[in-house]
Amino acid sequence: MTTAGGKPPAASRVEMTEIVLPGDTNALGTIFGGKVMQWIDIAASVAGMRHSGGNVVTASIDGLTFLTPIHLGEIVLLQAQVNFVGRTSMEIGVRVEAEDPRTAARRYTTKAYLTFVAIDADGKPRPIAPLVPENDEDRRRCQDALARRDARLASRAARPALRDPRR
Repeated sequence: MTTAGGKPPAASRVEMTEIVLPGDTNALGTIFGGKVMQWIDIAASVAGMRHSGGNVVTASIDGLTFLTPIHLGEIVLLQAQVNFVGRTSMEIGVRVEAEDPRTAARRYTTKAYLTFVAIDADGKPRPIAPLVPENDEDRRRCQDALARRDARLASRAARPALRDPRR
């Protein structure tokens, strides 16, 4: 699905469902944060691949907020989509909810924003189609993502260059 050389956010949407098993939990019976991060990275990668039409790599996790714990036996729903596209990179937002399988009650547990870069067969960044917002919600997400990008770039510019300690 393309629109005048670009793609709408809906073309990248991903929905994943997982269940929290005993090996996924800590001594408190709640899921390890790293397991949630893994699922977030997978959902976001698929969204990035759908938008870019090829391989992508995780460049950064710009925001990851755990709002409430996820418990053993709960169903985990992840929703991801592209929010903003640059020349070779894109921001992907992921929303995570937990569902109680007995009552079907859901709660918002985690949110994350990740930056991915599209790569070619040689592992080099490659240009990707622009994002074509279709409605006010898409436009708001794009503007919010642009603000996060600007803040990230400003923060990066303000930090001293990282140096290899072996030099």
